[in-house]
Amino acid sequence: MSHASIYVLDISVLLYSPDALYDFPDKEVVLPVSILDALDTFRQDLGEKGRAANIVSKMLDECRQLGNLVEGVCLPNGGKLRIELADPETEVIPYSLNFQSFSNRVLAVAWVLSQKNKEVVFVSQNENLRTRANTLNVTTIAYQGRRKDDSSLYSGIRRCEVSKQKLWNLSQQPLISAEEVEAELGENVDFFPNQGLLLNNPEVPEEDVLAIYNQGKNKFLTVSKEQGVWGIRPRNPEQRLALALLNDPKISIVTLSGKAGTGKTLLALAVGLQQMMVDNIYSRMLVSRPIFPMGRDLGYLPGDTQEKLAPWMQPIFDNLELLINNTSAKKGSKRDSYHELMERGMLVVEPLTYIRGRSIPNQHMIVDEAQNLTPHEIKTIVTRAGEGTKIVLTGDPNQIDNKDINLSSNGLSTLVERFKDSPLAAHVRFTSGERSALAELAANVL
Repeated sequence: MSHASIYVLDISVLLYSPDALYDFPDKEVVLPVSILDALDTFRQDLGEKGRAANIVSKMLDECRQLGNLVEGVCLPNGGKLRIELADPETEVIPYSLNFQSFSNRVLAVAWVLSQKNKEVVFVSQNENLRTRANTLNVTTIAYQGRRKDDSSLYSGIRRCEVSKQKLWNLSQQPLISAEEVEAELGENVDFFPNQGLLLNNPEVPEEDVLAIYNQGKNKFLTVSKEQGVWGIRPRNPEQRLALALLNDPKISIVTLSGKAGTGKTLLALAVGLQQMMVDNIYSRMLVSRPIFPMGRDLGYLPGDTQEKLAPWMQPIFDNLELLINNTSAKKGSKRDSYHELMERGMLVVEPLTYIRGRSIPNQHMIVDEAQNLTPHEIKTIVTRAGEGTKIVLTGDPNQIDNKDINLSSNGLSTLVERFKDSPLAAHVRFTSGERSALAELAANVL
């Protein structure tokens, strides 16, 4: 961000992230009065923009109680929020703007303020509006949120290099004390519940020790390498960790993130099939993906709900077919196809559109492509979980189709950060693609 002292926010920024009001510490945030009219208009929207507009309206109402917004009120972050009453006329601006657009009127106010104070920055998510601002010589930036990349996002696993002798000694222990790990790391560390620990040595890359932190015991429980489920075996430490967490009945929600081809959805489905059909832990498996944008109808595709869902759910069906055929070939017996499982009610494929108000007990619930959901939508989904239900959320925060959220503000990343302190939750970020060499190359370079 620029070091300017005054930031004029466009309505697009507030609809993108209502918290943007508080993301400029020690600065003066200016909102033209025309934004209030824009908020009233967007509050009628039934989607994410309407929800954001209502949140901003409530935030402004709370700020109003702190003092006179026209004169400016102090914010907890040391900044100041002010409503600008000036509404410049078209003739004043050295560029023809359509004042029927709320954003153009906001830009006009930014231009007027920039004539009085050069330390003014216009903040907008609208690329064309930022170009207009540039023609008016108004300093402009795009709102980036609080994080610009995933380097600071919680990965769910910590790596530590140890000597070969130490690695061998630790591999013989079922439990590893947190103090011993801190001694190897050379620092005091606050470990999160169900956080993974990978101990390795570059001289013996094929040998490593994987463990999971148990907060109650303040110890790490080692994970066996001899594990597999539904005919598949993990190919890297992240997949081994994910399988262990997915199989743990004490963990109610597991989030899996990573680029395409890392095995997130395949592992979630494999464990779901195993625990539903073999272990009899769950009565059925519920699988869904966002019908983007969430909250809208499925459109005018012909057929019933399942037929309309087919194009959206085909990646799930592909993985199920792979798992069932893989198991059948190994055991030499015909297994139920996913069509038969659906007919028997053991496998349910549903849109998230109609989940509000439901209660989902004793089920293994998988939500794929969760990075396209907002925090509010994620909350709606997770609060549907009844007794005995496990929720698995998968997605890649670097591949977001929803223009109203970003890498740090999407529902998946938000849930990971806010749930990492809970023993009911666990997270793994995958880094190694296993689909194919070609898929891995494309994920890395395209």
